[in-house]
Amino acid sequence: MTTSIPDRVAVITGAGSGIGRATAVRFAREGARLMIADIDETNLEETRRQVAETGAEVVARTVNVANEQEVADLIDAACQQYGRLDIMCNNAGITGGGYGPVMEDEADTWRRVLDVNLLGAMFGTKYAGRVMREQGAGAIVNTASVAGIRAGAGGNPYSASKAAVINLTQTSACDLGEFGVRVNAVCPGLTETGMTKRVFDYARERGKEDKLGARCELRRYGRPEELAAAILFLASDDASFITGQALAVDGGNTASLNMPGMKV
Repeated sequence: MTTSIPDRVAVITGAGSGIGRATAVRFAREGARLMIADIDETNLEETRRQVAETGAEVVARTVNVANEQEVADLIDAACQQYGRLDIMCNNAGITGGGYGPVMEDEADTWRRVLDVNLLGAMFGTKYAGRVMREQGAGAIVNTASVAGIRAGAGGNPYSASKAAVINLTQTSACDLGEFGVRVNAVCPGLTETGMTKRVFDYARERGKEDKLGARCELRRYGRPEELAAAILFLASDDASFITGQALAVDGGNTASLNMPGMKV
């Protein structure tokens, strides 16, 4: 079974680095035509360059997913450019805040994280869903997190936002299923991306890189390309009977309680 998406039109947000960039490059190699978006114009241009090197059609657009009109314009631009929309990857996200107790959290931090992580995914689903509903087909893949499945993988605002993305995935799948539109999510475990750079830099500076991912059953951290492969699967016809699901791509981290001190 070969997963491919020849000539499919895909929009990917948060494409400037990490999982978004890896997904854009993988989609391009599988034959997709792309509209990629990110708030960071410099990083986005680097992704556009890498995608263009594959020979794929690609258009880059600077977008703040927390702005509803910018997301609406992004979807409209993709349809104007390519005439249809087959795949929407709501991948843009931020961490926001630290790992302190909820008693110390700031409301502004929560609002910022929810605006990007949750509303950004909702806006993408809203406007892509409208197009796909009319087409009678389409696939939406949201990037959630293992932090949305259980505690300990992220700070309070981030974890809550990703749990909400998982629920949005389920409710949207119910809304769009009768129109032939599938909605799923991937839940990355610890993966080396721009978002997690601080964690990796900290570990490497102290000679503790071997500890990263040690609490996963596979005893390692993930690579963006591994998440891109999962996103490709969910976006492709190989997942034609899968919708409303949150797929953990986490090296087995959520397979057990995995509490501190439980493993050697």
